[in-house]
Amino acid sequence: MKILRTILWVLAAFGFLIFAIYNWTPVEITLWQNLVMETKLPVLALLVFTLGFLPLWAYHQSVKWSMSRRIRALENSLKHTALARQHESQPATHPGENPPDKPVTKPAEAPEPLTPADRPGNGGAGK
Repeated sequence: MKILRTILWVLAAFGFLIFAIYNWTPVEITLWQNLVMETKLPVLALLVFTLGFLPLWAYHQSVKWSMSRRIRALENSLKHTALARQHESQPATHPGENPPDKPVTKPAEAPEPLTPADRPGNGGAGK
């Protein structure tokens, strides 16, 4: 994209150079009733172009600056949010402390007692 912009500026400069060569004639401009300025036509064209270009360029730079500040603020906010979420998901242990206890699980139920017929060595006499 920068190469395209450079090519356009070079073409504009080349076109202005050709215009300046073929129109190098003096021009009188009346600024006030008794104040007259005499200058060459290409100089006047360059001056008018600059006066028209500078305000829009300054406005563009101010919008670009404010948008870059807003983007930076949003990126920082996103980074802090991500770090906070990461911090919440990790257990809060300090060096030298034991990790928090595991949750207590329900103890296993004791099996029913064996009847004399079910005991081994009886040969299954109860069945």
